Amino acid sequence: MIRAAIIGTGAITLTEHLPALTADPRIEIVAVCDIDGEKARAVADEHGIPSSYSSSDELLAAERPDLVAIATPPGAHRDQVIAALDAGAWVWCEKPPMLSLADYDAVAAHEGENGPYVSYIFQQRFGATADRLRRHVDEGTLGRPLVVTCDTLWYRGDDYFAAPWRAKWATEGGGPTMGHGIHQTDMVLSILGDWSEVTAAMGRLGRDTETEDVSFAIVRFANGAMMSVANSLLSPRETSSVRFDFERATVELEHLYGYTNDDWTWTPATGVTPAEAATWPAEPEDGRRAHALHLAHMLDAYERGERPRVSGADGRRSLELAAGMYKSALTGRAVSREELAPGDPFYDAMCGADPADATARIRRGTLRASLDDAR
Repeated sequence: MIRAAIIGTGAITLTEHLPALTADPRIEIVAVCDIDGEKARAVADEHGIPSSYSSSDELLAAERPDLVAIATPPGAHRDQVIAALDAGAWVWCEKPPMLSLADYDAVAAHEGENGPYVSYIFQQRFGATADRLRRHVDEGTLGRPLVVTCDTLWYRGDDYFAAPWRAKWATEGGGPTMGHGIHQTDMVLSILGDWSEVTAAMGRLGRDTETEDVSFAIVRFANGAMMSVANSLLSPRETSSVRFDFERATVELEHLYGYTNDDWTWTPATGVTPAEAATWPAEPEDGRRAHALHLAHMLDAYERGERPRVSGADGRRSLELAAGMYKSALTGRAVSREELAPGDPFYDAMCGADPADATARIRRGTLRASLDDAR
């Protein structure tokens, strides 16, 4: 049995992590932790978990788990992941991975050559159709990828931001670019590969936040494709949608917080026979939710002693694009992927060197801030 512990007992743990961990026959959940010790004890009692803690350090020292699931606010991820890796545990950590690329690289230095590893939870890339589309791209079945639209249009009222860590540079790292739309941009990047350049704009249009509540971007990929990205927390009719235009097909997805094969549409280009197009969609699903699919993949990697997906360079790509979007929006220019290296202020923080200035620029609009600087 793989002995697992959970750090954080919020909604995502109760709705996704616990069901996924409980359902896998390889897992034995030995402990749960929350800074609210009474809440941790209540969750442990309800789910038959032997031990509970209010300190993750105490949990790691006492239990020495093989796997740690981390579902805490983003500002806690760095230290908690490092502590778990140093204790010899593999880590399954919620998004966004870290507050910055610098933090991500600092954590990676604590991984071993053959593990333990940390895998970050971008569950949307684990759907059956996303996997099938990834194989199509690898095999060239649909022709070259050309155009992508990636829209995450959600609604979060003022009450959502009452949590003291939300929409603050120091504790969440950013707004919907980091915490919401990053799910779908990760799925697209996992299918199309590396990006090369991004141009972005952001605004704080409707909520009293330090960070943006809306962002837009144009992304160029290394393979030549282009993508538009829209992230919003101000959209009453919520939707999540992605469209891929290949030379031989358009493949579309519309859902909200999770999808099945039925949420995808495949449209062949002129000249593609119905018989060929009928072979494109994914095989039937097995009924597992996306978190459970990701966990199963990670446990397979654990048993083989191999680095799992959404880890290392593969897990870094989406955070890197987010950093590029913030840098572009806050400097008013296109940003290349190569720029985001040690020594660049946006490598160290999504807001750059000055959080207050970043907030002011987003609230005023980058173009106006840039013109003021020029004067």
